[in-house]
Amino acid sequence: MALTADEAFQRYRDERARIEEAAKETAALIARSTARKGLTCEVTSRAKEVSSFKAKIERKGYTDPWKQITDKAGVRVVVQHAGLLNSVLEVITGCLDIVEVQDDRKDVGNEDRLRYPRLHIQAIMAGRETDPDGNPYECEIQLRTEAVDLWARMSHKLLYKPGVAPPADVSRSLYRLIALVELYDLEVERGVQTMSKHPELARSNQLLDLTEQVYRTFTTHPYSRDLSYDVVDVLSETIDDETTYGEKLAEFADHYRERLERAYADYGPTSAHFLEHGRYLLASQPESLIIFERLTKARFRLQEAWRQGELPETMLTDMASAWGTAL
Repeated sequence: MALTADEAFQRYRDERARIEEAAKETAALIARSTARKGLTCEVTSRAKEVSSFKAKIERKGYTDPWKQITDKAGVRVVVQHAGLLNSVLEVITGCLDIVEVQDDRKDVGNEDRLRYPRLHIQAIMAGRETDPDGNPYECEIQLRTEAVDLWARMSHKLLYKPGVAPPADVSRSLYRLIALVELYDLEVERGVQTMSKHPELARSNQLLDLTEQVYRTFTTHPYSRDLSYDVVDVLSETIDDETTYGEKLAEFADHYRERLERAYADYGPTSAHFLEHGRYLLASQPESLIIFERLTKARFRLQEAWRQGELPETMLTDMASAWGTAL
């Protein structure tokens, strides 16, 4: 039975917290799953604001708003360039139950038009959250390149004003930018491919990007990338096969998730240890995940690499203390 506009609004208001939690779990699953495949991307989630939900009901005039508003929750996955889209799409469709994929890249006959290359996935969200009827929640996943994401966010502010048509020259100018977006993506892809032929140049970047992706499932607090490079250069000496390490790190994070959550709560960037005493600096950095994993799997090798890398010994002993490991 279809809900009225008021019933749908009240239901969404009551269930929004559960929907938001399911969206976070879904984003975390995608982040871990892509990291396992060695794919770096930025994954974020959100639940639609209650006011936005109400406004959309009023604006669209839905007959069954609860079912017709399919973007109650949204997950955005942003990759470096277009060459990664298919690989990430394959991971998403492999780790979630998919309702529908809308892929405008496959459209034929519009080659002469400049348009936003939409790639949206409607999926059942991860986790155990369900509505009061026992049905799992759905979300809309937007998969974009960095350039397309920038264009989409900017154009949304200028082009999509309810009840107001933008001037033709403004619309045309924004759509002309799509050509630059395509060129930008192609040049980034070419640069990444060139870098891949020089593994020493890309080594630290790739390892840090994969680690950050899993770390972001625990905290979104900002960190020092310069410090990360110094530490990751040392940590990479303890890893034999970096092509499979993303999968190992994601599995480690899954297996020790509760322990990691406690460690970040007790010693991370918002903890009393850090804020009051300035200790445990690396617990506020994504490379902390590698340190915890190496302390568990290769403690003596980590100690030797740390000594040779001439990093402060107290940094490592602090992390060992936070992990409950004796050095």
